[in-house]
Amino acid sequence: MNHRSLRPAARYGLLPSAIATALVSALIPAIAGAQEADASNQATTTLDRIEVTGSRIRQANLETSQPVVTMTRADIQKQGFTSVADIVQNITATGSPAISRADALSSGEEVGGQYVDLRNLGPQRTLVLIDGKRMGISSSGYSDLAAIPSSIVERIEVLTDGASALYGSDAIAGVVNIITRKRFDGLEASAYLGQYGQGDGNKEVYNFVVGQTGERGSVTLGAEYSKEDPVMARDRAFTRYPNGRGHPFPDLGGANGGVRSNGWSAINQWGTLIDTLGDADPDNDILLTANRGTTNTKDKNNFHETNGLTDMANANEQMYLSTGLERRSVFANAEFDITDNLRAKADVLYTDREAVQQIAGYPFRSTGFSDRYEGDLSLKAGSAFNPLGRDADFFRRGWEVPRQTKSELTTYRFSGGLEGSFELAGKPWDWDAGYMYNQNKGVKTGTGNLYLPHAEKALGPSFIDAGGVARCGTAANPIADCLAWNPLLGPDVNAPGSLNNKDLQKYLYLPTHDTSTTKTEVYSLNLSGVLATLPAGDLGLAAGYEHRKESAHYSPDALLQSGLSTDLAGSETQGGYSLDELYVELAVPVLADVAFAKELSFSLAGRYSDYNTFGDTTNGKFSLKWKPIDDLLVRGTYATGFRAPTVADLYGGVSESFDNYTDPCDTSFGSAVRNPQVATRCGGAVPANFRQVASGGRPATGPNAQSDSAFLSGSNPNLMPETSKSTSIGFVYSPSYVSGLDISLDWWKIKIDDVIAAETVTSILNNCYVLGIDSACSRFERDADGQVVGVTRNLINGGYQETAGYDLGVAYRLTDTRFGNFSFSWKTTYVDYLEYKRDGESTTPVEQRTSWVADGASNFRVRSNLNADWSYGDFGASWGVRYYSGLKEECAYDLNGGAECDKPNYQSGYKGIQPIREVGGNTFHDMQVRYNTPWNATVAVGANNVFDHVGQTMYSQPNSSFSYNGSFDIGRFVYMKYTQRF
Repeated sequence: MNHRSLRPAARYGLLPSAIATALVSALIPAIAGAQEADASNQATTTLDRIEVTGSRIRQANLETSQPVVTMTRADIQKQGFTSVADIVQNITATGSPAISRADALSSGEEVGGQYVDLRNLGPQRTLVLIDGKRMGISSSGYSDLAAIPSSIVERIEVLTDGASALYGSDAIAGVVNIITRKRFDGLEASAYLGQYGQGDGNKEVYNFVVGQTGERGSVTLGAEYSKEDPVMARDRAFTRYPNGRGHPFPDLGGANGGVRSNGWSAINQWGTLIDTLGDADPDNDILLTANRGTTNTKDKNNFHETNGLTDMANANEQMYLSTGLERRSVFANAEFDITDNLRAKADVLYTDREAVQQIAGYPFRSTGFSDRYEGDLSLKAGSAFNPLGRDADFFRRGWEVPRQTKSELTTYRFSGGLEGSFELAGKPWDWDAGYMYNQNKGVKTGTGNLYLPHAEKALGPSFIDAGGVARCGTAANPIADCLAWNPLLGPDVNAPGSLNNKDLQKYLYLPTHDTSTTKTEVYSLNLSGVLATLPAGDLGLAAGYEHRKESAHYSPDALLQSGLSTDLAGSETQGGYSLDELYVELAVPVLADVAFAKELSFSLAGRYSDYNTFGDTTNGKFSLKWKPIDDLLVRGTYATGFRAPTVADLYGGVSESFDNYTDPCDTSFGSAVRNPQVATRCGGAVPANFRQVASGGRPATGPNAQSDSAFLSGSNPNLMPETSKSTSIGFVYSPSYVSGLDISLDWWKIKIDDVIAAETVTSILNNCYVLGIDSACSRFERDADGQVVGVTRNLINGGYQETAGYDLGVAYRLTDTRFGNFSFSWKTTYVDYLEYKRDGESTTPVEQRTSWVADGASNFRVRSNLNADWSYGDFGASWGVRYYSGLKEECAYDLNGGAECDKPNYQSGYKGIQPIREVGGNTFHDMQVRYNTPWNATVAVGANNVFDHVGQTMYSQPNSSFSYNGSFDIGRFVYMKYTQRF
């Protein structure tokens, strides 16, 4: 692959004249031939030749040289999953969910959607198509599968191979093609009801599809409504408490003592007053917490010294383990044969998706906003609730008002055009010209964050009026439109100034509304046909042109942009780009029906892409298919690919985040503990016995603690595209002596260079202190106490990602036995290695991620699914087994050994001696029984995770905001489906 840069001046490029001339030369006789065929009323219709995912050449033969996983509607109906995302996520080639429903703390434009991530390379590197045409994407390049109703799906085809030569940007890890139902006759209505064994997480789906097909056309119309209730973390033993052990106390002992998980928070819901004892020495400060149930905080006797064990907050009590999701969809498609060789087609999709996530009330600290708010947020001496008689700092979690984010996304999609067929020199040709428009409009409504100017007034001088209402100011000089707040009262107390007061809640907590709009427009022209008939078969050609425009606008609420809220500040993302592309594909038959070559053919594909941002790029693909005997197919591919920078990559606004990171200079669990060289480098930057401070101002209790200061991240308008190379080779064996048996095995390898990525805070610190890269030491700021208080993480092109492995498939069908029909399917993906190098520095080592939890994601070495199905007359049953191999995680506690750190001397090529914890594999079982009734209906009942299996506690919180793996089931889920056909 190669690309040339247009920097510093961008332009709208013209297509190379030679390519354009060649394309026009090819299209003129094709169109002329079509007109002549129509004029002479020839009925040489070839409209039913289909395009298979992975090739643009229409053909009748579905057997290709590329690995494609296909799930039919019948296969999908035998599963207990209700969404397209869950169905695709069950494919073994998929990685961990990018933003899982258990990731309650995630934020940003994409939250609330569901995304597929092939090969654990990121959802932005998996291209999603609907009927061969691109889905709309977010500003970061994510395709939201939650926008697709499951009732619209006829089948799903997943190309587990690079395909930029055929489809353009983003098709690095593979392509997911959702084929929708068309030419439907009759009426079908369906209902799905289910819930977890604990009696929560109710799911309901209702849909209908109606259609009519005539001699010259068809119309299909459908609608779907689905709703999934949230599940509270407190309602599962494995997420009820932050330590993941179902224990109500945070301190479980150990070599280092303290909390095993960062979920226990020193910022509690009862309020903690900081008594400075009248001096400026923070070492003399005393933390005081009001006694439970007290209504009088003016009396210091009603306080006790804060207990580091019993006065901590369990944020899990208020968090969603699984977010709620509601969706309404309407879809329609129609086609009409204008002539025998000319057809008009159109389809529309409307989806309104709403997701709700909830986390614990905001952990407010009166000193936490000095970097962006000029006011004084302390509890003033004149407050009716201050027992100290002087201004006092405090912290208090807003337990009465949990933080919620409602993410609404409305999708409008239209695709339409003409397609036709003709004969040229006696050879069949197909063409189509179309237009696709996709718009996603989003609104995020946030509640539970305080408006700082109102908080300052509510914490100022106050009094209790004759009606028992806490008011701001003094009785002689009250402040209008202001209610006083007593942050030292617990949530179970109703007294003046209590946060239980709904009017006070409305005064302190103002809602925010973020808006987003993304648009995708594609104009396309495609031609496919037979150039000539060679001795070994038809020489096929496909060529086409596409013009695409992408634009995005994400605007945080003005309150968030002002920085006057306790929510994370952010700025606007706005921009777009356009491109022109030409592609050509050639299918060449070489040998047929000769010794050791029942078939030998190859295909070549190339694509030229011209962007008005970075310039142009050319990518190619070679595929080989060889059948030495009828029973054996050998296949292989080699391809180059690319991913263009997205709107958010190029034009994203600067945003705040409280990152989780590990300071290597920490003397409890940092690298300095084990590495004298690191300790030496840290010596000049931090004081002796340095401890990293976590959220709440307390020392961090383990690695990867959430920061106490907000850091910044931003975009980079000078980014270049990522480039990739992918290779696969494999075989399909269908022995004639064992009817119904198919065995496939494919080896694959993908390498991505110039990866667009934001380094983590941990990696920046490691580069400075562990690896000794001097340039990294200027990218962060420490305060006088040594704490990291400022980091700006911009996106860069640097480093690489590389992965390789094997896909194994075994399918066996036994039909018409005396006991019915049986079928078995076993699919396994084995990852040989997954490497990541974060930047282009020669001294930065390569990180091995296989079988590790890295950057919050589970990188399983093995995923395997075994499915068995039985049918006998109108009865049927299926059983499924889902297997996930074990994982390693960095120790979150007890670095000197013990149950929580079973490999204290593990040697890491990336970090040297790295104490780790390793957990075993997990297996989940699913079952379903079904019955086809005499009145043309199907009734099915089933359960996912039949044995109610629970995965291990994982302190690294992979794909989750809890000490549990977000890839796993959260209980036994029982369901019933009823489908009626008319």
